[in-house]
Amino acid sequence: MIRRRSARGVAAACAAALALTLGLAACGSDDGDETAASPASPTVKAVPELGPDQKVSIVFESYNLAQASWTPTFDALVADFQKSHPNITVTAQKPQTSTLKGFGTAATASIQAQLATGNAPDVAQLTFGDLNYAVESLGAKPLDDIVGRDAVQENFGGTHPFAPAAKTLGDVDGKTFGVPFVFSTPVLYYNADLFRAAGLDPEKPPTTWAEFKTAALAIKDKTGKQGAYIDCLTKVSGDWCYQALVASNGGTVISADKTRMTFAEAPAVEAVTMAQDLVNSGASPKLSQDQAYPAFSRGEIGMIIESSSAQGVFIKGAAGSKPAWTLKAATMPAFGSKPVVPTNSGAALFMFSKDPAKQRAAWELIEFLTSDAAYTKITSGIGYLPLRTGLLDDPNGLKTWAAENPLIKPNLDQLAKLKPWVSFPGKDYVQIRTAMLGAVENVVYNGADPKKTLTDAQTEATKLLPKS
Repeated sequence: MIRRRSARGVAAACAAALALTLGLAACGSDDGDETAASPASPTVKAVPELGPDQKVSIVFESYNLAQASWTPTFDALVADFQKSHPNITVTAQKPQTSTLKGFGTAATASIQAQLATGNAPDVAQLTFGDLNYAVESLGAKPLDDIVGRDAVQENFGGTHPFAPAAKTLGDVDGKTFGVPFVFSTPVLYYNADLFRAAGLDPEKPPTTWAEFKTAALAIKDKTGKQGAYIDCLTKVSGDWCYQALVASNGGTVISADKTRMTFAEAPAVEAVTMAQDLVNSGASPKLSQDQAYPAFSRGEIGMIIESSSAQGVFIKGAAGSKPAWTLKAATMPAFGSKPVVPTNSGAALFMFSKDPAKQRAAWELIEFLTSDAAYTKITSGIGYLPLRTGLLDDPNGLKTWAAENPLIKPNLDQLAKLKPWVSFPGKDYVQIRTAMLGAVENVVYNGADPKKTLTDAQTEATKLLPKS
């Protein structure tokens, strides 16, 4: 049976934890924790295997458990794990905070709060945008030192190995701290019925942003519905998708060595200006994420750029609308002839256990949650891309499901040309992200000057970078 925890005085703990500075990392380990090696520390002996009758209880925290449409899949995974590991009891919980806006922010705040009270979860799901902070400030354990690098690499192999582009996304300084878990890329979802009504060919979706604008205006003019929405341009949308937009125009948001912000340079300014023009021309409505997401599901918007993790929700929305409509998907549009450079959203599984027995049990849970069986459930139940892509050709895996769900193809195609979601450095990484996306939102939806607004925000964000 899956047991869930109550919040345990969350508000007070969060307030205390969030007031802490970088020194909070000390809460994640103590002087007697031999396995809490830093990236520069020598490799230590792997924790021992559990005895056949050794009982261990661990806590697994996942933001997916806060989403009603995703919870059944994760409940089933934890139940399956406990059936195959009867000596390990798993308490599954959502982030122990009062808000879930911006998954990474809520998830890391939850870990902070629990570290402050000595009750951190043993395994936690954090986004790739939280990677640096999880390692530098939250004390995530280097898995290479906990169970051995050979065991970590062996987990990436198997009958259906991890996609090469995914294997190192949770690495810092050459060590694996997070095992990539759930994963998606920005996908162009569109309403085939509105395409037909607007005189557009649903078999030929837009391949450039210029075509995207033309199609959006046609939908609005001929159907009375809204044209298109890019869910990459607000403070709550997260910066992974925005990074893809900028990268596809040849730019970056931060330098490769993470010492200089670059989101006010020409490629980023041009990308934001393009999005502003969509709104100014009427091709895109002025809506929040909370408004646009369900509106598209109801058939009220012709196109949306959205995470592929929304696939299951959109399928249900299309089928349940009155009248029902046909959902289709394509890769993200390009800036003219420039190659599309998709980034990944999603998360990795991190370990915060200090006790060796809990660390071993936590590793066994991580192995199970990233197994062939787990990805078969996750992909078919939610729409996340299976990181073990060979499952899509396996009759005993996802081959039948993939044939029946061609919407996964754009996501799979984009995996081959993936650019990783870059996490910002330092304890103020969330404020850096907020400053950047706040400026983007102000430009796109409030008509602010693109160059000046982004430059001013970049100046402020630069002040938040760690001093060398």
